[in-house]
Amino acid sequence: MLDICLLGTGGMMPLPYRWLTSLMVRYNGISLLIDCGEGTQIAMKKKGWSPKPIDVVCFTHYHADHISGLPGLLLSMGNAERTEPLLLIGPKGLERVVNSLRVIAPELPFALRFHELSGNEETIRFPERRDFRDFHIHAFRVNHNVLCYGYFIQIDRNGQFDVARAESLNIPKMFWNRLQRGEEICAEDGRVLTPDMVLGPPRKGLKVSYTTDTRPCEAIVRNAAGSDLFICEGMYGEADKTAKAKEHKHMTFLEAAELARKAKVRELWLTHYSPSLVRPEEFMPEVKKIFPAAYPGKDGKSAELHFEET
Repeated sequence: MLDICLLGTGGMMPLPYRWLTSLMVRYNGISLLIDCGEGTQIAMKKKGWSPKPIDVVCFTHYHADHISGLPGLLLSMGNAERTEPLLLIGPKGLERVVNSLRVIAPELPFALRFHELSGNEETIRFPERRDFRDFHIHAFRVNHNVLCYGYFIQIDRNGQFDVARAESLNIPKMFWNRLQRGEEICAEDGRVLTPDMVLGPPRKGLKVSYTTDTRPCEAIVRNAAGSDLFICEGMYGEADKTAKAKEHKHMTFLEAAELARKAKVRELWLTHYSPSLVRPEEFMPEVKKIFPAAYPGKDGKSAELHFEET
């Protein structure tokens, strides 16, 4: 099961009922945050989740509405007696930007590790973490007025364990769980036991894509393709705001819906609203004409994504 919570859905400035951009994802003991706008901690508390176990924080870019909540978050982690290192992922300049913000959070009881993205696309895997083995993050460059990336989170799923095949190969039951997890084993009889010996073809996993602060582009369609959930900026709901969206390198609701349609995603959530956009739900009838499974995001909107039954 993949837990998703849209912590903040506002762009530019927080409102009394809308915090700035942030998404939190939890899976199998892993916690990941994408962006950390002002109010992220409050939204997290309201959800009942803790910042202490966050493993990774990804940043799309370094405009204040996407990173201004980081110093306070780091301090809260430290006050909760966290000692495990925290991995930060973001565009070039990540370490410089974060260290500048840490002027007000200089002493932390845990280390920060930095992974600066390079090129148009990059996949981040975690081979040293057994619980991360089937989990990876993919970053892809989008089209904003500063260097900006979208992300998708992919959870792979091994094929079903074939008991009859395992028994016919005389593979001891003590190794079955490890092979099912994808491990390679050197048995006492000298055989090398590999997962492909006992697993069927890979099954459908889970995929969540997230992009904000960008014009529509082919990279979004390609990388969001087939997502179970596609979270996309909808800065403007009004059709007459297209020219403004183009000028500031943002997107309208209708443009986001068109991306979702082209990418053949299962569900679309809109986010990153302009402060002037008070009631996003008013614009959804036109959006649903393009992509019926579209929904307006709101702070605290959550979902549990489950693997398909096989």
